[in-house]
Amino acid sequence: MESIIVVPPGCARAEEQIRLAPGEVLHFGRARRTAAPDALRLVLGDEAVSRTAGCLTAGAAFWSLSNLSRHHTYVVENPEGAGEHIKLAPGRVEAPVPFEFSRVLLPAREGMATFDVWTPRHLYTSAAHERGEGHTTAHAFSLDRSKRYFLVLVALCEPRLRGRTLAPLPTSAQLISRVEAVWPEANRASVQWNIDYLAVKLGLKPAREQSVCGERMHGKKEQLASLALRFDLVGEDDLELLETVAPDVCTPLPL
Repeated sequence: MESIIVVPPGCARAEEQIRLAPGEVLHFGRARRTAAPDALRLVLGDEAVSRTAGCLTAGAAFWSLSNLSRHHTYVVENPEGAGEHIKLAPGRVEAPVPFEFSRVLLPAREGMATFDVWTPRHLYTSAAHERGEGHTTAHAFSLDRSKRYFLVLVALCEPRLRGRTLAPLPTSAQLISRVEAVWPEANRASVQWNIDYLAVKLGLKPAREQSVCGERMHGKKEQLASLALRFDLVGEDDLELLETVAPDVCTPLPL
C-alpha cells in the first residue's frame, strides 16, 4: 500500500499522481532519464533546475528529501501552516519532512518549480504494542480536526448533522460560504482540493461509470458524507468549528 502521494505540477487527474510504497524512491530534476532505467522519475522542465535535482524516499508514514543540487537551497513549506517551512542546503540528504501536506519549492528561471507531497497514512500504537506484543496499527480513518480538510468535511455533512437526513449535499458555493468565517481565503479550487484529498485519505474512489466531471464530484461528495456519518467521523459537536452562530436548520445553506 502506498504511504506517500506526489502531486506533480499541473496535475489534474488522480492517474497522474505518483504513489510510493514504503522504501520506494522518487528522483526529480530536469533530466528525463536516470542512470537506473527503472527508477521512478518526476521531470521538472526548467533550465534552472539541476538535471538530477534530488530525490525523496517514502517511509511508513513520513518521507525524507535529499537535495542533490550543488548551488541551490530547497524549501519545503506547509501550505496549511502559518509560514511553517524547512530549508535544505545544497548537498543535504535524507532530511525528514514533518508535514502532512508539503509543497517542495526549487529555484527556477521564472519563479519557483514546485510539486506537492501528501502523507495520508498515520500510524498509532495499540494496547498490545504498549505491552510489547504485536505491531504498530495503521488507523483506518486518521483525521486531524485542526486541518482544513476536516472543516470541509464538517460543512459537507452539516445539513444531515442538523437533522435534515434527506437534504441534498451543499454545492461548492455553499461549502465556501460555510467555511469562509474561519477560512477567508477559501475558493472553489481549494475546497475541491480538500475534497479530493479526503477521498484519497479515506480510501474512496469515484465510480468508473461517472465520467462527467460534475457527476464525478457529486458522487465523491456523497460517498464522503455517507462514510463520515456512518462511522461517526464527524458529529454535532464539530459544527462549532464552522462558526459561533448556527444557521436556521429549516432553511438551505446560503449561496
